Amino acid sequence: MAEHLSQSELDYPFKLLEYFNGFRVSKMIFSACELGVFDLLLKSQDALSAQHVAQELGTSMDGMERLLDALVGIEILEVETAQGTALYSSTDVANLYLAKGSAKSLHDMIIYRSQTVYPLWNNLVDAIRSGRNQYEKTFGLPSGHFFQAIYRSEEEMLKFMGIMSCHWVLDGHDVVTAFDLSRFQKVVDLGGCTGALANEMARAYPASSVTVFDLPQVVEAAQKHFKQEDSGVTFQSGDFFSDEIPGADLYVLARVIHDWPEEKCLALLKKIYETCKPGEFPLYLLESESADEGFKISMVG
Repeated sequence: MAEHLSQSELDYPFKLLEYFNGFRVSKMIFSACELGVFDLLLKSQDALSAQHVAQELGTSMDGMERLLDALVGIEILEVETAQGTALYSSTDVANLYLAKGSAKSLHDMIIYRSQTVYPLWNNLVDAIRSGRNQYEKTFGLPSGHFFQAIYRSEEEMLKFMGIMSCHWVLDGHDVVTAFDLSRFQKVVDLGGCTGALANEMARAYPASSVTVFDLPQVVEAAQKHFKQEDSGVTFQSGDFFSDEIPGADLYVLARVIHDWPEEKCLALLKKIYETCKPGEFPLYLLESESADEGFKISMVG
């Protein structure tokens, strides 16, 4: 593939230019979400002019028209002309994934990407040189305490919890059904955040009881700010490093292990092992292939 790409690019570097400009596409979508463009278009029964959108959202007419035209260019929006005026409407994809109100909305994921991940990646060169995350340089926060940075305020914590929930909107059902887990009567999702994955687990295996175990402030925020389905999922507060973890037939670690240094991971796995019944070590590991895409799914037991 590399040779093919290399040969095809010699006459004109189409692919390279696409890569170079990829950040612009991301930022257009991020900006439209932050401004509320997709929410406004979803609520409207009719296609809207750029002037109308600009007035409703408090932006300049020129800037909004350029943004809307750019989104049409990448097929996120549609446009029609009536009496010489361009009228814009959302595509089905935008309504489903980019507006806040949809059941499959990725809005929270996009806001976190825009306001947290994007600024961090702007310091990628320094991250490679130093081998350290860039929270201190980007946000003035200590780089050695990852979750202290993420949870530095309720607003920032809710952003992070939102993106974790969005991941399971996309992948949750496929993840919990990758193996048949019906034989496990009691399931504990360690670091289960909003309960989004736990709810998928409870729906797939209604005979099982499912508990989310997470920090007290996370549990409180999950129950206060995130819709909890009538799936029977329960929440229990605690720190899985320092507190006793509840007994279970199956422990789930989803997007957890990669957050911590090896010694803390080994300590957590040892604690789970020692909590399990003799002769059993049922553990469901879900880890990202990268920061944003895919999973390695492992069943240990």
